[in-house]
Amino acid sequence: MNPDATAPTRTQRLRTWAARETTGGALLIGAAFLALLWANSPWREAYQALSETVIGPAALGPLPVHLDLSLSTWAADGLLAIFFFVVGVELKQEFVAGSLRNPKEAGVPMIAAVGGMAVPALVYVGVVLALGDPSALHGWAIPSATDIAFAVGVLAIFGRGLPIAIRTFLLTLAVVDDLLAIIVIAIFYTSEIHWLALLGTLVCVALFLWHVRSRKPHWFVLLPLAAVAWALMHASGVHATIAGVLLGFTVPALALHGEAKSRTTQYEHRIKPLSSGIALPVFAFFAAGVSLVDGDGPGAVIGQPVVAAIAAGLILGKLLGVLGTTALLTRLTPLRLPDGIGVRDLLPVGFLAGIGFTVSLLISELSFGDSEHTDGAKIAILGASVLAAILGAISLRWDARRARSSDMNLDGRADEVREYIGDAKDRES
Repeated sequence: MNPDATAPTRTQRLRTWAARETTGGALLIGAAFLALLWANSPWREAYQALSETVIGPAALGPLPVHLDLSLSTWAADGLLAIFFFVVGVELKQEFVAGSLRNPKEAGVPMIAAVGGMAVPALVYVGVVLALGDPSALHGWAIPSATDIAFAVGVLAIFGRGLPIAIRTFLLTLAVVDDLLAIIVIAIFYTSEIHWLALLGTLVCVALFLWHVRSRKPHWFVLLPLAAVAWALMHASGVHATIAGVLLGFTVPALALHGEAKSRTTQYEHRIKPLSSGIALPVFAFFAAGVSLVDGDGPGAVIGQPVVAAIAAGLILGKLLGVLGTTALLTRLTPLRLPDGIGVRDLLPVGFLAGIGFTVSLLISELSFGDSEHTDGAKIAILGASVLAAILGAISLRWDARRARSSDMNLDGRADEVREYIGDAKDRES
């Protein structure tokens, strides 16, 4: 047999590389760093002009579609819908066949996710009120989000040797966090709803559902349906990325028609490289380009109350929310952490949950638009996310070096831990 017969092609290797958790985090940081450099360079006007370049039709024949959008808006509303489609697919998989299918096992990380969203929001509100800037209250949801790709990427690099259950806990927490963030965006950041367009979106989603469950769904049917659903959602007044989530939810999570793998697994495998390798970095490039040299200078931007509020929410609020909620649950209820995990392991998880980045940047744009708070909010998100990643990395290595007991979750029986982050079995999965 030819040993090269099953060797992956260059395209397959590229897709595998782009889908890696570490790659996604690195590309996000690189795109944001490039945007910051360009936006504060002597050529910053070119960056601004590129961001404001308008493409797309205002109308299709007699129909006003209002798709004449700037490149930065296309990145936030269009490309980010691809990311939210992947989120929807992952949520469907987890709820039907993954870590969220058993509420008893998923109870602690699910409720910890609620605490990890509520406490940062309260911290944010408290800080902006204490510093005398009630006009920034609309951004209360900014520090409540967690960037899955970035957080899991840091865990993959620095969490080697720790039980694999820590990753499962972080993934469950982040997935529930994403679901709650989607609900927050749909409810609190929608000013006006055009019901006819929304009804058209639901019709397209229903047709997508019907075809994606057929024996042989075709991309030339699914792609136009998804595009029309997105355009109608954009016209409805609800943020267009919600269309991506709804479409992702329609993908079946159990194998159909004799398939070896579920379609959620297949679609995630196909779309995730596009999401991690292109959609998210391009969004970060257009969202993170904050100029600190114009106006009153960097001191005025960094000195805004919204900066301190977001930083405190992402770093302290997330940590207190995740750790505090988990400690209360495990002490006051029968719920326990999974085998191999102790409360001390949630210190790095709490820091990693404070990496807001993608969804936080989106919510900042929805909260403030082009107001005076926008630049400060973005700088705070970028700075706090990087600091949270550093603190998470340091605490992961500290945790990995400490001796572990035979009953880390204190449930009265010895833990059964067979897999660790970074071992051979983990790399094969």
